Amino acid sequence: MFVDHSKEAPGGDVSAVAVLDEPTRRRLYEHVVRQAAPVGRDEAAQALGLARQTAAFHLDRLADQGLLEVVYERRSGRSGPGAGRPAKLYRRSNREVSVSLPERRYELAGRLLAQAVEESDATGEPVRTVLHRKAAELGEQLGAQGISLTDLLESHGFEPRGEGDAILLRNCPFHVLARDHTETVCSMNLHLLRGVLKALGESRLEACLAPAPGQCCVRLQPSA
Repeated sequence: MFVDHSKEAPGGDVSAVAVLDEPTRRRLYEHVVRQAAPVGRDEAAQALGLARQTAAFHLDRLADQGLLEVVYERRSGRSGPGAGRPAKLYRRSNREVSVSLPERRYELAGRLLAQAVEESDATGEPVRTVLHRKAAELGEQLGAQGISLTDLLESHGFEPRGEGDAILLRNCPFHVLARDHTETVCSMNLHLLRGVLKALGESRLEACLAPAPGQCCVRLQPSA
């Protein structure tokens, strides 16, 4: 099973990047990620010549946005009664942050393509056949998340816009890949969106290839 974890929440990555726009906060982040071990508030404040309260405030803001991870350790090395309270320390989190405007989802495409190659290599089934199946399966998983079609399309960067009974997708989340590998990527996208419609029970719409300048190669139009 593959579940897309590339975005935790709409706008979440933008907020995280915006937090780093503050110079002191950015210096603290850079200091923490350069260290081999988690960093405490006193240590960070001393290293950057800041008041402890200022360092604590900015470190917590970075942790709130998921850019840093909070851990608690006893720096004395002792444990048990009399060892004191564990210190609050900060280290780089495992979260990956990226922002692109318009929104792109190259990681999602890369994972699908890698899965297709690996399964094809293991089974002998044609790569393109596996890719279409994997894309449709992912679409069904996304469609089963309990949100509306419009919200799902928005959250994955398609920028849907109603046009009569059809839905135009004004942005392609795989733009550069689709431009350079049109047949492969557009057919992957087509099966992805067919899977979404199937999971949502949207029998009134069908996904079809309808390439046009400045928009996604797939269009959602009334079923024939």
